[in-house]
Amino acid sequence: MKILLLSAADYPACKPVASKSLPSRRFASRVVSRIARMFYMKPLIGITSDIDKEYLKLKMDYVHAVAEAGGLPFIIAPSDDVCGIADKIDALVLSGGGDIPPEYYGEAPSVPLEVLKPVEKERIDFEIELFREVMKRHKPILGICYGMQLVNVAIGGSLYQDIEIQVNSDINHREGEHKIKLIGSFNSTFNIKHSTFSINSSHHQAVKNLGKGLEIFALSNDGIIEGFYKKDYP
Repeated sequence: MKILLLSAADYPACKPVASKSLPSRRFASRVVSRIARMFYMKPLIGITSDIDKEYLKLKMDYVHAVAEAGGLPFIIAPSDDVCGIADKIDALVLSGGGDIPPEYYGEAPSVPLEVLKPVEKERIDFEIELFREVMKRHKPILGICYGMQLVNVAIGGSLYQDIEIQVNSDINHREGEHKIKLIGSFNSTFNIKHSTFSINSSHHQAVKNLGKGLEIFALSNDGIIEGFYKKDYP
């Protein structure tokens, strides 16, 4: 993490003057340039956090990944100022978490209730609103795990409430690794040489029906949607 440090040498020598004075243009330009290099030249990447009773929770991997990619991580907690946050950040990462209750996509629970581990309503409602506001501003959005499912639900899609119960699959999506395959024009669009990858997996819910305007770019061997994008998004 960087902080702004201005040493004594950054300031012009103090001289007694008879009238009010301002720093020279050269000095002001130096300070502004330094602030820009240290802060504003890096994109501000908002990362949503989970709620655990009175604590906010986020894996450090998210922060490290954003920083290593050249962004400035900005951890977001639920707030009333959704529009203000959407204005300030340059991109949004919707982090992982628990389950989205089925009422958010117009269904009743169809699996035993003990299987579902719902995310706090405060977080879901805030992040759906934030996602929509960031979309209005045409800024980049990345959803991971729960975040990906939230995007789908926010655009009108639905979820498998539990893969093991509702899908006939021999892949364990809850833990370990499995293979996925990229489909469509995704490879050529982003110049990706390979179409098959091994990924780590730790989810028991999954996208069922895609939301409006979404297209699949990655599937697991059992047909579960592992990645989608909005093709017409600016």
